[in-house]
Formats: sequence, structure tokens, C-alpha cells
Amino acid sequence: MKALDHKIDFAVVFTVNKANPNGDPINGNRPRQDFYGHGEVSDVAIKRKLRNRLQDQGETILVQADERRSDEYRSIKDRANSVEELKKLLTKSKATSSDEQTAEMLASKTWYDVRAFGQVFAFKGTEMSIGIRGPVSIHTATSINPVDISSMQITKSVNSITNEKDPSQKTSDTMGTKHRVDFGVYVFYGSINPQLAEQTGFTYEDAEKLKEALKTLFANDASSARPDGSMEVNKVFWWEHNSKLGQYSSAAVHRTVNIERTKDSFPESIENYKITVNQLDGLDVEEYDGL
Repeated sequence: MKALDHKIDFAVVFTVNKANPNGDPINGNRPRQDFYGHGEVSDVAIKRKLRNRLQDQGETILVQADERRSDEYRSIKDRANSVEELKKLLTKSKATSSDEQTAEMLASKTWYDVRAFGQVFAFKGTEMSIGIRGPVSIHTATSINPVDISSMQITKSVNSITNEKDPSQKTSDTMGTKHRVDFGVYVFYGSINPQLAEQTGFTYEDAEKLKEALKTLFANDASSARPDGSMEVNKVFWWEHNSKLGQYSSAAVHRTVNIERTKDSFPESIENYKITVNQLDGLDVEEYDGL
């Protein structure tokens, strides 16, 4: 299949309703916020969800979540070493530039996420270190308005036995805290670079799979922090340029998306917001609803 030969930009609008979209582990797992109080979801978290969706679609993924593994390997190194030819290249004591290029091509061909997002192969005990730049870049998602964060105290019951001779003696319940965003409309942007697509072999078919994954970003993503239905993709905007460089810069394309609050009705919903896109001459935008 031919590598993608024209630039693509995209934008995704989603809502968070009484959920924690991306907890900050160094801040008590509170939902992430910027200095001005706007909610944030890191690009790393978004790529994790995309990897999960693509894995559900049957794509081979290198960076798999341990609880969602589709093979027997527990680490990236083990998964990379499962490809015998790649293992030989990575463990060479003296690797040539040709060896590195072969390893890059092999890894990109084997795993969708390497082909799309890139990957660094630098394992302890190996001489070769490879950095692959992927064509798909994704921004941090940011809420349109500052978000309110609610916290509630919860009781955590583990009921572990403290005395094996007397099973009735169990540990007491402990207190914990859960945090959530009451409501927020978030947007993130991304692009696909055709020059890098040529290097990794990212194809138009791969781009179509990415588009489908964006539409279904939160499918099979439920947890106690994100109950089913609490996070929803509302709109996906997709621009396909007619050249490698593109008719417009990604920044200019992304600025065409306008999201403004038009009503103050309660309870909060996406219906309180108006989402529009300014048309650029010669560049059509495809608009999709979420799943």
C-alpha cells in the first residue's frame, strides 16, 4: 500500500460529565488543570485510548496496557524481541546506519502505533538505540471554559485478614478521596505529516483507521473514574489537503474551529454550546458525530 502523500489535520470535541478524564498522579489524582483552571487531558492519555481502540479493531500494537494484552508479552522489550529479525538487529554489538534503517522499517511495518506515533527502542543491555518519529502528532486536550472539580470522601474496604488463626480479625475500612470534573467541553487537535508517513510507511488506509478510532475514542474505556456515558465524542473534524505541505498551516486550520457557550441552562450539556468551523478557500472539512 502506498504511503500517505498529502497532509491531514483533524480536531475532536468531547464532553466530560461527572468523570475524571485524566488524573494527575502527583496531585492526588485530581483531574488535570492549567494555570487558568481549564481542564486538560494529556496527549499521552489520548494516544493510550487510541491504541486501545485500534487494538480492539484488530491492529497490532507495541505499547499495550498490561490489563488489555492480546499476547503473552509483559514488556515492550519482550514484544520487540518476539520478532526474530528485529531482535538480531537490536542486539548487534556494532550496528550500521543500514541496520538502523532496516530495524525502523521492520518495527513500523509490524506495529501500527510505531507506524503512527513513532517509538524509541533503547533497551538495557543492547547496543543499538533507535528513535522513530511518527507522522501523527496530537495536542493536549483543553476545556473551552474553566472546569469545576468536585471531591468526595469514600470508604475503601479491603477486608484483609490480619491474624490467620483468627479470621474474624480483619483490617478496618480506610478513607479515600475521588475527584471529578462536574462538566466540561474539551477539544484537541492533531495532524498527519506525509514526509514522516513516507519514512514509517503510514498509509491512507491507516489514516482512515485513525479517523474511526477518533470517533469511538471512549468505547470500552469505562472505569470507576470514567463511568460509561460520562465521556462522549461529540464532533470530529477532518481536513485533507491536496499536497504534502498543505494549502494552510496546521495552526491556521485548527483556528477555524469555534466553540462558544451560548446558553446557561442547567443541567450542563453540549446543547449549551455552539460549534462552528470557518471555511478555508480550497480546503473542505469533513464533519462527523461521535459513536
